[in-house]
Amino acid sequence: MLVAGGGPAGSTLATLLARRGHRVVLLDRDRHPRFHIGESLLPMTVPLLEALGVRDRVEAIGIRKYGAEFNHPDHTGKRLTFYFAEAMDKDHPHAWEVRRSEFDELLFRNAEAEPGVTAHEGMRLREVTFEPDGSVLATATDASGAEHHWHARWLVDATGRDGFLPRRLGIRRRSRKHASAAIFGHFEQVERRPGRDEGNISIYWFDHGWFWMIPLRDGIMSVGAVCHPQYLRQRDCPVEEFLWRTIALQPEVQARMREARLVGEARATGNFSYEATRMYGPRGENWLLVGDSYAFIDPVFSSGVHLAMSAAFSAAETLDACLAEPAQRDTLLAEHRRRMLRGLRTFSWLIHRFNSLPMRRLFMAPRNDFRMKEAIISLLAGDVFRDTPIHGPLRLFKLIYYATFVANLPRALPVWMRMRRQAFVRFTGGTTPQDQPESG
Repeated sequence: MLVAGGGPAGSTLATLLARRGHRVVLLDRDRHPRFHIGESLLPMTVPLLEALGVRDRVEAIGIRKYGAEFNHPDHTGKRLTFYFAEAMDKDHPHAWEVRRSEFDELLFRNAEAEPGVTAHEGMRLREVTFEPDGSVLATATDASGAEHHWHARWLVDATGRDGFLPRRLGIRRRSRKHASAAIFGHFEQVERRPGRDEGNISIYWFDHGWFWMIPLRDGIMSVGAVCHPQYLRQRDCPVEEFLWRTIALQPEVQARMREARLVGEARATGNFSYEATRMYGPRGENWLLVGDSYAFIDPVFSSGVHLAMSAAFSAAETLDACLAEPAQRDTLLAEHRRRMLRGLRTFSWLIHRFNSLPMRRLFMAPRNDFRMKEAIISLLAGDVFRDTPIHGPLRLFKLIYYATFVANLPRALPVWMRMRRQAFVRFTGGTTPQDQPESG
């Protein structure tokens, strides 16, 4: 089995396949540790980390997160915290905030140490061809330019936004519903919440989008703004200066950062949401896309790691079954796709509307009629793949959302129209490694 990509999806999948008795080659074009955005984990990721045997190690590098705090968009000082213990499933009351460089390396090293996994860093996949039986011949190059070759029964593409196979097959389609960009940095001496709330993520809306404040270990706070792409395209100064200017537009964020000092560099990242038109290959081409390689919703929403690792767990079971029962290949892969799309669609509905006027109002005035609030907290916790009965209450929440939209049409419609226009605006000024075009 050949797994391309050493992020959370690829490392998790390599570990699980090896535990099922398969020999796995894991390739990563970069070397760990490496920077990545997306530092806030979800409670439903905790059982996955336990299954991998890394829960205690993640606890050691993270800070506990018991909920998500939302601040009133009218800057009134009102804030509301959704505690994960109030979700439908009360058994997973916390997650962690982590530096992704540490978290991703931890998962990669865990895979590397698994018997049956051969891991290579600094190894870029270059070419693949498929044999009549569906197996793959793959060529990769290392940092010196030397070629390496493998013959594998399956190729799993976990290359994230690089999307090795989607780009080469021309199957990646840009979303017409959502686009965003972000500007962010790590700071010290930022005001933190007291007690158990210290590790909670804080969300603040402002005219151009919304801010996150994510507490990390050692007194560091990740602070960033998810913005309309057009706003970041207006940047006419260094990224750090523009970040401070943006912070000044949100009084409550600015107040918590009155003594803050930037640690390291400020960064910007662009996003165009996308989804591949296929998740797996036809008979005769044994390939599968997992994580961001298949679909990418948003660069900073907490769903990314959870979707990637959940896909890896499902893919490990599916591929193992495909090898055991080749005649059931298409049925097994179709069921895997159905499971993944259900979670993806549930998250994306919320993310695509998160900055809308009705959503802001509903989040600041939650109601638990018919367990709607519990269902929303369950969604925020990542409980989208199990049989937890969230979908009935979520359907009711959606009806209330649309009714609120209609009731506030004079104000809500212009905001919605601006959001739809922004979906066609691409911000290309990103400075993170994930924003750099694939070279060589």
